[in-house]
Amino acid sequence: MKRDFTLETYRLLLDAVLAGKYAVQTTAGFLQKPEDRVVILRHDVDKRPGNALRTARIEKELGLRATYYFRAVKQSFNEPVINRIVELGHELGYHYEDLTLTRGDKKKAIENFSLNLERLRSLAPVKTICMHGSPVSRWDNRKLWEEYDYRDFDIIGEPYYDLDFNEVLYLTDTGRRWNGFEVSVRDRVDSAYKIDAKTTADVIGCLYRGEFSDRVMINTHPQRWDNALLPWAGELVMQNLKNIVKRIIVKSGNRVNV
Repeated sequence: MKRDFTLETYRLLLDAVLAGKYAVQTTAGFLQKPEDRVVILRHDVDKRPGNALRTARIEKELGLRATYYFRAVKQSFNEPVINRIVELGHELGYHYEDLTLTRGDKKKAIENFSLNLERLRSLAPVKTICMHGSPVSRWDNRKLWEEYDYRDFDIIGEPYYDLDFNEVLYLTDTGRRWNGFEVSVRDRVDSAYKIDAKTTADVIGCLYRGEFSDRVMINTHPQRWDNALLPWAGELVMQNLKNIVKRIIVKSGNRVNV
C-alpha cells in the first residue's frame, strides 16, 4: 500500500476482516442479535457524502452491510446519496449534533432532534443514532440524554451508551490514524483494550495475525477515503492542521462538556 486512506486500502481492510472469519453487522443488527465473532461496520458521514457512496458500493460488492450516520447539515445531508446507499442495502442512522446547533438549549435541541430524525426517516427507517463529536464546540451532544431519553423516539441504541467497549474493541480513523486518541476530543471510549496500530496497514496486519478481540467496531469517516490525489491530499493537510488544534484542546483539558 503506497497511500493510506484510499478506496483500494479500504477494500484491503475489508478483505482482512473477512479473512479473519468475522461476521459483519450493522449497529442495529448487533444490538438486536449480536454475533459471537463480529465486526460492526460504522461510518460517520461528516461531509463529502459522495465518498460514502463509494465505500457503500465496495461493501455491496463484498456482500456486506454497514451503518451510515448522516448529519442534518448541508455538507452531509444529501438525499440522492442517502437514497442510493439505502438502496444498496445499508442501514441509515442519525449523526446528531443538536445541542451544538442550538448552543446548549436542551429544549430547542430535543425539538431539533425530533425534526431532523423525522427528516431522515422520511427516506428510510432509523433505528440507531450516534453523536457527532463537534470537537471545537463547548457542548457535548450526548448531554442531551441527561434530560431526555432517545428510546422515546423508537431508537434502540446509541453506540457510546449501548456498547460495552470492554467487550467490543473500538477502532476509529479519527485524526487520520487508528490510535489517535491524543487528537480525539470526544470520539473516544473507556476501554480495557490498547492497540498499537497507527496506519490501516497496521490494522490489516493485526487482523491477519488474529490479534484483535472477537468483537470489533470499525468506525470510518468516508470523507478521508479517496483515490483522487487532489482531494486526498487536501484532506491530509486539513486533518494535520485540525490535529494540532485538537491536541492542544485535549492536553489543556479545556473541553467544556456542558
